[in-house]
Amino acid sequence: MKIRTKLAIAFFTIIIVPLALCLITWLVLSQYQFRIIKDYYGIETSYDTFSDSTLFLNRVTETLYGEIERDAKNSPEVFQDRVYMDNLNSQLRNKYSFLIVRENDTITYHGGSEIHVENLVLPDYSDEEDVGNRVIMDRENKYILKQVDFLTEAGKKGSAFIVTTLGELIPEMRWLLRDIILAMVMILGCTAVILIAWIYQSMVKPLRQLQEATHKIKEGNLDFTIIADNRDEIGELCRDFEDMRKRLKDTMEEKMQYDMESKELISNISHDLKTPITAIKGYAEGILDGVADTPERQDKYVRTIYNKVNDMSRLIDELTFYSKMDTNRIPYTFNKIHVEQYFRDCVEELSLDLEEKNIELAYFNYLEEDVIIIADVEQLKRVINNIINNSVKYMDKRKGIINIRVKDAVDFVQVEIEDNGKGISVRDLPYIFDRFYRTDASRNSSQGGSGIGLSIVKKIVEDHGGRIWATSRENTGTVMCMVFRKYQEESNYE
Repeated sequence: MKIRTKLAIAFFTIIIVPLALCLITWLVLSQYQFRIIKDYYGIETSYDTFSDSTLFLNRVTETLYGEIERDAKNSPEVFQDRVYMDNLNSQLRNKYSFLIVRENDTITYHGGSEIHVENLVLPDYSDEEDVGNRVIMDRENKYILKQVDFLTEAGKKGSAFIVTTLGELIPEMRWLLRDIILAMVMILGCTAVILIAWIYQSMVKPLRQLQEATHKIKEGNLDFTIIADNRDEIGELCRDFEDMRKRLKDTMEEKMQYDMESKELISNISHDLKTPITAIKGYAEGILDGVADTPERQDKYVRTIYNKVNDMSRLIDELTFYSKMDTNRIPYTFNKIHVEQYFRDCVEELSLDLEEKNIELAYFNYLEEDVIIIADVEQLKRVINNIINNSVKYMDKRKGIINIRVKDAVDFVQVEIEDNGKGISVRDLPYIFDRFYRTDASRNSSQGGSGIGLSIVKKIVEDHGGRIWATSRENTGTVMCMVFRKYQEESNYE
């Protein structure tokens, strides 16, 4: 749910829901008060009557007014009975009214104390038949006056008055308003609590989680997880933040791994450089000390020094290439290469050196002469040299054999370099193209190695759009397989 939708819902909840609940509460409580009024006053009431205190107070005395009217017509002598009038006045007092009786111009009974007789404007006696139905309201003194006229047995003119005082609000109205206010406070309070809890759960809590996550990242701690269940913008922000955290963690782990690999590389190359340097130093001292006292021995010493220098140069070259490979700054110069002739030249160039090491190099071509690939001559030669040097390094047979086969694979050229060396274990085979990976056998051997030779091979082959893999059997040999896409001239048809 979007934040805009949540705000709209919150606005609707704050405005509409309380109003609706208050209206319902008003209806329920008013109906409840109507029932109380009916039971207590014996009158039917409505919202119009209930809201108008004058109209309401006028109606609450209708029953007693009817009784007074009947008594005045049938038994006017009751207005001389003090007990009768006290009882009648007591009933009127429960209805916010009191009784006044007048004979001629003399007040014979006054049942109220809140309004003095002097402050009342009492109408004169009237012979009209409907005089008892008159309602006189003095707005200034705030009272309602109902009059019933009668004649005593002595012929005196008498009047009975029901005086109803007008307050600001009748008690029932005050009670209703009190209940309505309390209900509104409770409704608004509950609505506010619910909205606060909802907003906190959906907005404040995720923001606080983001704040805590930011603090942890600032402290260098990335080992936490941001859980985002919301589907709004804040939820999306939390998920993006979590992705950023994962990437930062991966980057940090990669950096740590890179630092470890770099240290391992430096350690490996330092070890591999130390060995030829030690040998060079020993053979040079032998020449200086006159140990190489014959031309044959001198030639041997010089050749050994030369070979060790070549080994050092190769290690330095690998290190230089590795730095370029790691930053994707390998210089390539792609050209068309005739596959058959290129590999034949490579075999001829390598044969003499391998022959001195008692290793036979054989070349088998199964391609037509005009097959062409797009490749960098020097980098492709680096691939071949690294693979063959690896085969030579771990050759354990008295008579070594290396076969290079070039095959046709439909749209591709497949190159296989096979040796009869010690082979690679099944456990190590999936990892031989990883950086700095060396098998236990190689790690314990005197040959050493930087551990980046085959990773360089893989990088170059893939940059040529090719693929490389290996198969091997321990104590039998290893086959390195590479495929490159053939170059095909585009034909134009009219």
